[in-house]
Amino acid sequence: MTEKILNFDINMIKTPTYIVDEILLENNLKILKYVADKSGCKILLAQKAFSMFSMYDLIGKYLNGTTSSGLYEAKLGKKYMSGDVHIFSPAYKDDEIDEIIDICDHIIFNSFNQWLKFKPKMKNKQCGIRINPECSTQDHAIYDPCSPGSRLGVTRKNFRSELLDGISGLHFHTLCEQNADALATTLASVERNFGEYLPKMEWINFGGGHHITRNDYDIEQLIDIIIKFKNKYDIEVFLEPGEAVALNCGFLVSSVMDIVENDIINVILDTSAACHMPDVIEMPYRPHIVGSGQKSEKMYNYRFGGPTCLAGDIIGDYSFDNPLKIGDKIVFCDMAIYSMVKNNTFNGMKLPDIAICEHSGNIRVVREFGYDDFEMRLS
Repeated sequence: MTEKILNFDINMIKTPTYIVDEILLENNLKILKYVADKSGCKILLAQKAFSMFSMYDLIGKYLNGTTSSGLYEAKLGKKYMSGDVHIFSPAYKDDEIDEIIDICDHIIFNSFNQWLKFKPKMKNKQCGIRINPECSTQDHAIYDPCSPGSRLGVTRKNFRSELLDGISGLHFHTLCEQNADALATTLASVERNFGEYLPKMEWINFGGGHHITRNDYDIEQLIDIIIKFKNKYDIEVFLEPGEAVALNCGFLVSSVMDIVENDIINVILDTSAACHMPDVIEMPYRPHIVGSGQKSEKMYNYRFGGPTCLAGDIIGDYSFDNPLKIGDKIVFCDMAIYSMVKNNTFNGMKLPDIAICEHSGNIRVVREFGYDDFEMRLS
C-alpha cells in the first residue's frame, strides 16, 4: 500500500499522525517564489489554511510574510515568520485592536463603519477596505463571499468614496481552489465597479483561493494578469494563498482498528472525519488514500469511518487490490491544509501527532497530544 508520493516508511509511524513532507512543501514554495519574482507581486501565507509554525522558517525563505484572520493568527505570524503581517477580520474587538495595531503592517477593514470607528488609532498604518466585486465564479456556497446577502466586503452600492482619506489599499477574496481564468473574470468586475478608485490606491490584495501549485494551474496567465494590472494602475499587488502553499504536501497516517460487516464492510479507523479532517464533512469531499481506488474499481470494497459515536463520521467508500486486516496502516493524502487548523476533540478524541518528513526521509515528531489537550479546553 505504497505510492511514489511517499518518502517515508508508514510502518514506522505511530497513529494517528499528520506528516508534512519538507521536499513537497519546498517544491510548492519554489513555484510561488517564481510567480512573485516574474510578476513583481508579493505572496503571503494565509494561515487560516496552514498554521504549522514549525515550517515557518522554511516558508519565510520563499514568501513575503503572513496574513491573518484575527489577533491570534497575527501573533503566530509575527512570532514565527519574518516579513509582513497582514490582517483582515469582518470586525475587530475593542480590547484587541491596540495589539493588532502593534503587530500588523496592513490592517484591512470589512466596512466603513469599522474604518471610522478605529481610524483615529491608525497612525502610520497601511489601511485597506475589503470590497465585494459581486462576481461569483464558484459553486461552493459556504466558501463564496460574493453570494447574495454576503456580510464580507463592501459592495459598489455601499462604497463611501468620501471616506477614503487614510485608505491606501483595496482587498478582495472571491476564489476557492480556482485557476487564473476565475481571477481574470473577477478582476473585470473589480475594475467595472471600483476602477475609478484604483489610481488613488498604493496596493491591492487579490486574496486567496488561487490553486497556483496545482498541476493544471495556468501560472503564466496569472503572471501576465498581475503584470498588466500593476502597470495599468501603478499599484503593488499582494496574493494570499493558503491551500497552494501546502497543497498535496501532507498526509494523515491511520490504523485499522476493527472491521464490521452490515451489508457493506465498514472499516473503523483511529482517525475521525469529524475530529481530524472536518472538511471531509463540511466541504464535503473524499480524500484519496494511498493504494486505493474508487468503489468497485478494485477487488475489495470498504467504507471508512471514525471511532466516534457520530453515525455520520464517514470518510468515504474505497476499494483495494488486497483484503484489509486489523492493524493495517492507511495513508490519507493532502492532509496539511484545513486539517490541523480545524481539528477538534469531540468525543474526547486524541488529536493526531504532528510530524515532519525531512529531506533525508527521517520522520521528526514536532508535537504530541494527550489528555491534557482535551481537558484544557473545558472547565
